[in-house]
Amino acid sequence: MTYNFKRLIPHFLVLLGFIIIALFYFHPVLQGKVIYQSDIVQYTGMAKQQNDFRAENDAEPYWTDAAFGGMPTYQLGANYPHNYIKQLDRTLRFLPRPADYLFLYFIGLYILLLCLKVDYKLAFLGALAFGFSTYLIILLGVGHNSKAHAIAYMPVVLAGIILCFRKKYIGGGLLLALGMALEISANHFQMTYYLLLLVIVLGFVYFIDFFKKKKLPQFFSALGVMAVAVILAIGANATNLLATQEYTQFSTRGKSEISINPDGTPDASQKAGLDYDYITEYSYGGWETFNLFIPRFMGGSSSEELSTESASYNYLLNLGATPQQAKSFTEGAPTYWGEQTYIGAPAYIGASVIFLFVFALFLVRGKLKWWVVGGSILALFLSLGDNFSGLTKFFIENVPLYNKFRAVSSIQVIIELCVPILAVVGLAKLFQSRIENDAKKNALKWATIIAGGLSVFFLLMKSVLFDFSTDSDRMFIEQLGPDFINALIEDRKAMFTTDAIRSLVFVLLIASLIWFYLKNKLSHNLVIAGVALLILVDLIAVDKRYVNEEDFVSKRQMEEPFQMTATDQEILQDEGHYRVLDLSGSPLNSARASYFHNSLGGYHAAKPKRIQQLFDFHIYKGNKEVLNMLNTKYSIHSNQGKVMMQENFEANGNAWFVENIKIVENANDEILALDSLNTKKTAIVQQEFEEFIVKKKFAADSSATIQLESYQPNKLTYSYKTENDRVAVFSEIYYPGGWVARVDGKEIPHFRADFVLRAALLPAGNHELTFSFEPAVIQTGSMLSLISCIILLILLILGILYKLKQRKA
Repeated sequence: MTYNFKRLIPHFLVLLGFIIIALFYFHPVLQGKVIYQSDIVQYTGMAKQQNDFRAENDAEPYWTDAAFGGMPTYQLGANYPHNYIKQLDRTLRFLPRPADYLFLYFIGLYILLLCLKVDYKLAFLGALAFGFSTYLIILLGVGHNSKAHAIAYMPVVLAGIILCFRKKYIGGGLLLALGMALEISANHFQMTYYLLLLVIVLGFVYFIDFFKKKKLPQFFSALGVMAVAVILAIGANATNLLATQEYTQFSTRGKSEISINPDGTPDASQKAGLDYDYITEYSYGGWETFNLFIPRFMGGSSSEELSTESASYNYLLNLGATPQQAKSFTEGAPTYWGEQTYIGAPAYIGASVIFLFVFALFLVRGKLKWWVVGGSILALFLSLGDNFSGLTKFFIENVPLYNKFRAVSSIQVIIELCVPILAVVGLAKLFQSRIENDAKKNALKWATIIAGGLSVFFLLMKSVLFDFSTDSDRMFIEQLGPDFINALIEDRKAMFTTDAIRSLVFVLLIASLIWFYLKNKLSHNLVIAGVALLILVDLIAVDKRYVNEEDFVSKRQMEEPFQMTATDQEILQDEGHYRVLDLSGSPLNSARASYFHNSLGGYHAAKPKRIQQLFDFHIYKGNKEVLNMLNTKYSIHSNQGKVMMQENFEANGNAWFVENIKIVENANDEILALDSLNTKKTAIVQQEFEEFIVKKKFAADSSATIQLESYQPNKLTYSYKTENDRVAVFSEIYYPGGWVARVDGKEIPHFRADFVLRAALLPAGNHELTFSFEPAVIQTGSMLSLISCIILLILLILGILYKLKQRKA
């Protein structure tokens, strides 16, 4: 046992090193500060109502009225019963955020490299190279936590797969099951989907290899073990997966039932998934890919800081700006001249890491090289999006689920993962005595020529190849004149030149270390230490340009990111149940109103589809009847910088009886009928719900009443009286999965009316009506999760006992 413990000591030291480095990089967390993450600010607004409900009731609402008129909380951090994988994940993320995610980056790749039989010191180096990739750091800066989360577990999944292919079925299967379960629990299915594409490339390479070696039975045995592992991982996350699948159909990611545009023209893009233009909005430019090697190849980010020595700063001074005005502008200068709408930072992998990757291409042989290179090339081409439209359209039209995801440039995370893997394996080959020195020298020669030559080529040819301008420069020409753009182009050229020289220097420094090692001038450990130091200096220096201590704020500023205004206070004096439309900004891209009110807007990548369509067809056009039926009692406006509130005295209230039912054939007719509808008297019902309506006209009855008696997000109680059976419409969003209507405790059917609202035929008399959110998907999913986790735990225990027995024997 002593011997085994000694074998673990290096790994404990590595883990300790990862903790120290993660905390050192994000050292303000030690002072109790938190990083300001713009996306998390919006999430805080969206999730406040459910978090408050959870704190007050020690239960989950699974529904929120604070955003988009009402939606499930499945994609807002809902906690599910028996979600033990999430508890394991929280245990692994014991460091303060965002140091916890950086630690996960490190651990994930370290495990994978160990499974690839790389020495722990080189695995440590590779983990640092992966974790400090600029794109992975900028994700933490802006708050794409779930994306970072999913990326961190990618290497663990790959490690389990590779072990299975090596006939280590017990260890590989268990590692894959745990890794995949954690990957799914991260809840960023776009990243998991990209991982699947890489796994398909890896599987294809292994299939070819096993086929050539006539070992296909071993290949399919490994697949069988993997299938069981993945099924268990899916089962452990059953609640989240089933709930997400259900909500997807309700969201903008699902198939639209409307086949027309707001102007009445046919919508040719009607299909499940997102529109082509929306998917490819963030498409990498062909040349832009070189920012993987030269950080500010295309000007860095959309908001770069320029010095007081810059041409732009001096031009603004000459134009008459004060030093403070000029400095204010150049602190966020538009130096980016690529094709994307906005970029927070270049996806810099590191000139040092790229050099080692090229070096490895000449030394590494076999399956690893081909799946890494194949996966990287596929990711590169797909990241080009509209700039490589043939492949992109093929995937959108033919590859299942590909059209569910936008921002195609983010698939470059696969490159961020693959390049350090091969780079470290190549470095390991350098220290293997069985490889001849001539082969190593040849690899060094060509890697230096290719990587170094690329830097020199761009330095010499930059003025020939590029004009350093972009279409968005026209705006600045109109505002500041053409000479300003000339000054900005001069700064862009200076950035390009500086970083190209910088990359060349790192290439030559690492090449020199390898050269001195081959000449027996440096030891194995000194080379590893030198390479590790160069990689850290290379990457961290660039990372600090975009995420640093200045991005940290007090914890209160993130926990309470929105400050209440006089307008909010005035609205909140009304203690009733109503909705607020915030028009002081972009209503469908801000969660500020959701933080304080039941908002008609919100912020989410997968909005409720029918709410988005209601905005496009009616709300943006000022259709007041639509606002009335949604019980939009207050709207917030901004006029010349002053925020004001306007009360709508015609709002329909929480529920009302209608006199007429108009049956329409399809969703097109349903949404168009709202254009000239008196929603207080008439309800539009689609033909599929006609069976719930006994008649279409009801006599006016001034004595009939219905009112909301008590309200919680997941339960509404009404009292009503009517002399005859009548149809009531409720200013609540209809969601097909989970809401149950009961009259005096007896369940009754309800249906959709007016395109988005709930309605029900209520029996005559004085009664109590309740709407309760009781999603069956939670009950089914939690039971599957419990069973899967029990099986996984049993297999884990049996696997450990088997290994101990095997070792003892």
